Amino acid sequence: MHPTPIRLSRSEDLPVLVEVSRAADRLFEDVGLLLPPDDPEHTLRSAGEVLVAGEPPVGFAAVDQLDGRTHLDQLAVHPGAGRRGIGGALLDEVVARAGRRGFPAVTLTTFRDVAWNAPWYRRRGFVELPRSEWGPELRARWAEERNAGIEVAPRIAMIARVDGATDRPGG
Repeated sequence: MHPTPIRLSRSEDLPVLVEVSRAADRLFEDVGLLLPPDDPEHTLRSAGEVLVAGEPPVGFAAVDQLDGRTHLDQLAVHPGAGRRGIGGALLDEVVARAGRRGFPAVTLTTFRDVAWNAPWYRRRGFVELPRSEWGPELRARWAEERNAGIEVAPRIAMIARVDGATDRPGG
């Protein structure tokens, strides 16, 4: 188990989590990607659940449910706390919680070629989810992201089955 405590967010965490999100987003500039302005507070408030790592928080995972699967909306770790396994611990907890709740898989959307995006998730058991297996809610989320201008580089949807479970397209 990772030494950084992971817990559900509390209302008083919101300002710190907003700063974590903004700091993590600045890393994209280092690889030449200029993301459109977003509203991390809206993302955090609208998530079904937000897990935080650290006290005070240095990372978070915002999670929802789409098409009968757990969906990771955002995983962010403050760059000052990066490369310490915090993102991996958060992801492990997201997958474990999905399994405890009976969800067959975890999905996410991410940049295909950014080292700490798709390649990082691939090393942790995620695979590309073919469009033919996207359910209507994932298709709608993809459209929302595209309309928000986030597609500044090639993106993919990914999936990891929970405990070897299988599911059918659309959940």
